[in-house]
Amino acid sequence: MWEKCKDLQNELVAMRRELHKIPEVGGNLPKTKAYVMARLTEMGIPFTENKSDSGLIAEIKGGKPGKTIALRADMDALPILEANDVDYISTHEGCMHGCGHDTHMTMLLGAAKVLNENKAQIPGNVRLLFQTDEEGSRGAERTIKEGGLEGVDAIFGTHIGTILSREIPAGTVICMPGCCMASFDKFVIKVKGNGCHGSTPEKGVDPINIASHIVINLQEIIAREISAVKPSVLTIGHMEAGFAYNVIPSEALIEGTIRAVEEDVRQELARRIGEIAEATAKAFRGEVEYEMIWGAPPVINNPDMAKLACECAAEIVGKNMVIDHVDAPNMGGEDFAYYVNQVPGAFMFLSSSNPEKHTDVPHHNPKFNVDEDVFWIGSALFVKIVEKFLGME
Repeated sequence: MWEKCKDLQNELVAMRRELHKIPEVGGNLPKTKAYVMARLTEMGIPFTENKSDSGLIAEIKGGKPGKTIALRADMDALPILEANDVDYISTHEGCMHGCGHDTHMTMLLGAAKVLNENKAQIPGNVRLLFQTDEEGSRGAERTIKEGGLEGVDAIFGTHIGTILSREIPAGTVICMPGCCMASFDKFVIKVKGNGCHGSTPEKGVDPINIASHIVINLQEIIAREISAVKPSVLTIGHMEAGFAYNVIPSEALIEGTIRAVEEDVRQELARRIGEIAEATAKAFRGEVEYEMIWGAPPVINNPDMAKLACECAAEIVGKNMVIDHVDAPNMGGEDFAYYVNQVPGAFMFLSSSNPEKHTDVPHHNPKFNVDEDVFWIGSALFVKIVEKFLGME
């Protein structure tokens, strides 16, 4: 059955380009939702609309009794101004599909078409989860609350692009047992000082000076407090302060992210950020307000489900194009973690890196793009996994 996905390649490219033009951010995705609903309706696949966001839960009921397998695609885009010179460039200025979610929806819709056309042969059910707000790490939890995992026996998802390495050639499938992606959380530190004129700094408390020391001090957590054999990251991505060159402001803002593959390391990072920020501010007569905005935990693949996914991929692209082990987990995060925390599952990667097509650009970059030739592989992988998991072989 999976071979039929090859015949969909042109249709998949057209679908993806249509979705690429209408990127939307967060949990409210009216145009994206309408597009997916229209495609599901054309196929005759019933679905329900989430009450809490623009997510959709569809189901293909097989002609025979059996287990239920879930397949997930995320739908949201990023607040990035696209810089690609393509005729399907984003029409929503300031937003773009810079992480490949347009492709994820496309590949799942392609798989859905093949599965639905052959549903009489399927011993069980296929749940299709179209999920919002992956970038904000809130969509998966909402989908679960909407009943997305009720009665589900296993779940699978795929991420396209160059996440693991731009050196991995397009068409390669990667799926490893255990931790494959880190937790991802955001922290916010508001530094409070006392504003004054820049010519008389002794009359105030300089929050920019305090913030600068906090940024430097926080780096010592990774360098001197976390074991080198435990992967972890602490990155400051945003600082903001001041409004005039000769004025010391009253406040400064620091925002950053932490990544870890072990929960105890994750919690230790969060604890020490607060302690160091508060102590540093106190040393310079200031104060801080510290907030940790928890994202998703690490993505832990079930070993049996990861093995199944690799076996399916090998049948589609050949063993030489399948990677079932990497030396270290990817430090990117994914709220797919919430699904595999509740049911057995596996998260896979499909490389679309092709230097000749300029698709080896990192994710979240204004020039991010994908090799469209791999789309059918993503759809075929979903279909083959359904066949194998439900015992159709």
